[in-house]
Amino acid sequence: MAIPHAESNQVVSVGPLGPDLAATKTWTLIKTEQMQVIRLVVPAGKEIPAHSAPGEIVVQCVEGRVAFTASERTQELRPGQLIYLTAGETHALRGIEDSSLLVTIHSGRELAP
Repeated sequence: MAIPHAESNQVVSVGPLGPDLAATKTWTLIKTEQMQVIRLVVPAGKEIPAHSAPGEIVVQCVEGRVAFTASERTQELRPGQLIYLTAGETHALRGIEDSSLLVTIHSGRELAP
């Protein structure tokens, strides 16, 4: 069974999961031709190896802490912080604490002005 994505004009909660964090899996909140928004759940100690996205990305820490590596530099992301990467930039991350992140990927297609 597929998890439904948000529809246009639908309110979606992206706040901290709190006590539900440990039992929650990663899921895609929104998926269109131009963008994808993902709630990424990263348990403490989990590593996501180096990879890249086809478009520009923004990774926002909602709760917990992660070590985020890009351009041979590792930075800690904490709640309320975000990081932007250009298309194709290689990055990796590791959960320092149980964490949830909001990941927005732009497909690289130009948006109308």
